[in-house]
Amino acid sequence: MIQWQKSTFSSGSDGSNCVELAHRDSTLLLRESDDPDRIPSVSPVGLVALLTRIRADRAS
Repeated sequence: MIQWQKSTFSSGSDGSNCVELAHRDSTLLLRESDDPDRIPSVSPVGLVALLTRIRADRAS
């Protein structure tokens, strides 16, 4: 069974607006509450690159 962790930046106590992360083997799994059946996988390095890009875009 996959153990999902809800983002601390997610809003709504009912879980209706959240992003979750899980770990399986050497990959990370992501899902959004709007579409929980769509679960993309990403490497830890890929996730760091994504978050770095998001932060850079928000700063500009």
